[in-house]
Amino acid sequence: MERVKILVVDDESRMRKLVKDFLVKSNFEVLEAENGEEAVDMFFAQKDIALLILDVMMPKMDGWQVCREIRQYSKVPIIMLTAKSDERDELLGFELGVDEYISKPFSPKILVARVEAILRRTNQQEEVSLEIGGIVIDKTAHQVKIDGQSIDLSVKEFELLSYFVENKGVALSREKILNNVWNYDYFGDARTIDTHVKKLRSKMGEKGEYIKTIWGMGYKFEVQA
Repeated sequence: MERVKILVVDDESRMRKLVKDFLVKSNFEVLEAENGEEAVDMFFAQKDIALLILDVMMPKMDGWQVCREIRQYSKVPIIMLTAKSDERDELLGFELGVDEYISKPFSPKILVARVEAILRRTNQQEEVSLEIGGIVIDKTAHQVKIDGQSIDLSVKEFELLSYFVENKGVALSREKILNNVWNYDYFGDARTIDTHVKKLRSKMGEKGEYIKTIWGMGYKFEVQA
């Protein structure tokens, strides 16, 4: 079976080796780039890279620039690594369509677990179509249409909307959403979910009102009759 190809981008060779060693142990094929320009060139030359692990601070082209460049053409999952823990950086990452945001130092085993979780979700080939209140979710094609118009969602926004629709009418705590959509134990606050919900609502236009806030708990997807 052909191994899944992952591109690791970091200007620190020791960091690349650490991440690569753990990924190779999990049977991934790993490509390396030491700066942003090299990463972009490699990504478009290879065509079959399934996921990027991308450092923020790099020479020639930083991680944000790489993400912007790739997002113009691809929705490939991106995990962003950063030494910073600034909330503005995290929010910028979500704005640019980053799927995961991990602050250094981190556990390589947890990183691999997140890689595997993302790939499981993005590679599921369920022939499932969900329809409700003018929203059509094609899980095979990873597309969403609202009143016949396609809307552009990140991988995480797509999964969040799918989870809401599959659990329509059910009050969902933030913890439950994290466990099911992010698929790992999350030891942080609720900003991650709230930021994604805010963006999702905005992209859904008036249909965003279907996502109801339950104060002090979480959210509920409810379509008005």
